[in-house]
Amino acid sequence: MTSASLKEKPVRDLARMAKQHGVAGWHAMRKDQLIKALVSKAKKALPIDARRSAARPAKPSGERSKAALVQPSPAAVAHNAEVARRIAEARERIAKAKNLATPPENGRAKRPVRDRMVLMVRGPYWIHAFWEVSPRSIERAQSALGQEWHGARPVLRVLRIESGLQGSPSEQVVREIEVHGGVKNWFIDVREPLRCRVEIGYRTVTGRFHALVRSNAVNTPAASQCDTLDAHWGDIVNDCDRIYAMSGGFSPENNSTELQELFEERLRRPMGPPSAVRAEPAVDEEGEPTITTFQLEVDAELIVYGATRPDAYVTLQGEPIKVQPDGTFRVRVDLPNKRQVLPIVASVPNGGGRQTVVMAVERNTKAMEPYSRELHEE
Repeated sequence: MTSASLKEKPVRDLARMAKQHGVAGWHAMRKDQLIKALVSKAKKALPIDARRSAARPAKPSGERSKAALVQPSPAAVAHNAEVARRIAEARERIAKAKNLATPPENGRAKRPVRDRMVLMVRGPYWIHAFWEVSPRSIERAQSALGQEWHGARPVLRVLRIESGLQGSPSEQVVREIEVHGGVKNWFIDVREPLRCRVEIGYRTVTGRFHALVRSNAVNTPAASQCDTLDAHWGDIVNDCDRIYAMSGGFSPENNSTELQELFEERLRRPMGPPSAVRAEPAVDEEGEPTITTFQLEVDAELIVYGATRPDAYVTLQGEPIKVQPDGTFRVRVDLPNKRQVLPIVASVPNGGGRQTVVMAVERNTKAMEPYSRELHEE
């Protein structure tokens, strides 16, 4: 029963229908009032769900067909769920790559992570950066960068140092390396002798840099002074004192407490010279302190190296030296405790000429008087 269908009926039919349906006051109603009363009576007699459906305006047939086409199929629903899952995984990977907070190490005693960074010299061509960053520092960086945090990238910066003043204008950024979360070691190649330190932090798209932690300062040696060392902590054991020294561990100017702590923590032994043991000094029959002597022998060698034509014939003090295919040569020479002159002669075949370089060196070794710590500390 609808208003449209009732409008087509005469008033007497509407009055009879109203009487049959028990509409109160039907005999005094006009046609429009009878129609309204009958529609209201019919709606009240319908179930709740049917009433709600009747209250909605009917859609034209064209709109109903469009609505049916818009309904996603089960395959489309599954595809959308897969896309949402991939987006969530991608966001999680980005967050992990950006998070520089130090992950826990398996097999090591749990201890609170604190911010520290140590730079070690691993040879003339490599420096080794090790860092630990607490989650609290990452939260502070996110708060400090604000809206720029979303586009910020984790970066390891190499700073060339002209003087020993940390944070002075003499520190110049010579290299920036993009790193990622989940690691706390990075090996950096060095192309020439360098005095430097490193720092790690976040660089924004506008070029702003927020530093998390800075390292100690180190000096890399020239290529002629040492050979490249291995790149794993297990291999540091055999050369730990050498690496510690090249990283500034024994230098009063460059000494870093964090460097010493890291070496002692990883190698599980103290670094540096043995500490003085205080004990009662030895005395002679008259009660005078005596000095304990022990043997200390020192010798030295000289390494002579250079470069010439690959086909040259090179001698040192008349002895031939092997020339490598690239024209370089390298030889060890005894260095006795005296002055000596070392002529290096290179000649090429077919009358190409001869070159001579004379090197004068002197060694002056002296044995000092025995030293007693007990006597000097009284």
